[in-house]
Amino acid sequence: MMKDSPKPIKNHIVDFLEYLEIEKGLSNKTQENYSMFLNKFLEFLHSRHGDDLLPSELTTDHIWAYKVFLARSRSSSTGQVLKKTTQNYYLIALRALLNYFTDRDIPCLPAKKINLPKGSNDQKKIKFLNLEQIDKLLDAPDMMTLQGLRDRAIMEVLFSTGLRVAELASLNLEQINIKNKDMELSIIGKGNKARVIYISERAMIWLKKYIEGRNDSYSPLFINYSKNVNKELNKESARLNIRSIQRIIKKYVKLAGLPLYTSPHTLRHSYATDLLSQGADLRAIQDMLGHSSIMATQIYTHVTNKRLRDIHRKYHSGNKLKE
Repeated sequence: MMKDSPKPIKNHIVDFLEYLEIEKGLSNKTQENYSMFLNKFLEFLHSRHGDDLLPSELTTDHIWAYKVFLARSRSSSTGQVLKKTTQNYYLIALRALLNYFTDRDIPCLPAKKINLPKGSNDQKKIKFLNLEQIDKLLDAPDMMTLQGLRDRAIMEVLFSTGLRVAELASLNLEQINIKNKDMELSIIGKGNKARVIYISERAMIWLKKYIEGRNDSYSPLFINYSKNVNKELNKESARLNIRSIQRIIKKYVKLAGLPLYTSPHTLRHSYATDLLSQGADLRAIQDMLGHSSIMATQIYTHVTNKRLRDIHRKYHSGNKLKE
């Protein structure tokens, strides 16, 4: 029986994306990102080597030329040369494709041959709010209105749980037991992974006020009160989407006079930073955030370094000894 003829790299992309969905359990959005990043590599191959390069024909010379290509590419939105971190994303996507080839016993260059550009592994600069700023943000909505109660509850839950905005948007009313002062519930997070989140007593108080003020039969926990919303919306269509939640946060950021970079993810960073600064274990924070790797959680240790240094200088007795 004859073996199938080897396929060029470009003809493996669809299979690779299906592999990400089935084998790796990655979301549609993540698959879209990988597809976008790999299209850049296909663009490079088309311009330099045509469309017929096989996985087995890919060499370190191709990888080097692609790195040069990325370093000289410009963003379609800003016109600026691609940042090192952005170049990093393209190379990570290509490494994932090579790992797929290896997993499928397709002859190819080992993924470890793709080294990331120097400096691209630098820790992200984490932006977060201190407690005084959090207090201002939470106090910004008009709590005399149901919409204001909803917005306060949204921000309280984000800071109380460290949820991703997509995870928050997916919550349903039936998951919340308002008789509990504080509670825990299981969610399905990024990568289709289940984890437990904990809602504080304070956040539950505001959730209860919001829920008790509702007079509808919609199942989503947070719903849209826009005047443009059709009264006959089905229950799922009433759900507040990710973009709407982001706009809500931006609205109160401006009202409270807080840094304009503040977003739902900033509250997630603030949650993790607060836990770490209060002495929480890094592994516990990893579980609560739903990070697959402890490496993703370690970015927060750099945020607290200055604070720990200041504490050391203030309290360590060695600083008070005679020289």
